[in-house]
Amino acid sequence: MMKLQILGKGCSKCLTLGEHAASAAQALGLDYEMEKVTDMNAIIDAGVMTTPALAVNGEIKSAGKVLSVEEIKKLLSA
Repeated sequence: MMKLQILGKGCSKCLTLGEHAASAAQALGLDYEMEKVTDMNAIIDAGVMTTPALAVNGEIKSAGKVLSVEEIKKLLSA
């Protein structure tokens, strides 16, 4: 199972990134779990300085921007 994490305070950009990540995973037929990380200390510990950020299986794939569904599909299928 793939673990997707959205790191951010829960702003509109974070919510949009979460929706895009879920859409991308569903479009690819992936078995995934979505987690929202809103604790700033945990976000900083992950090495993220700008939110929203997307982590896949604990590895930061994107920070500081809202990726499109297509961009996330490319990341997930790489």
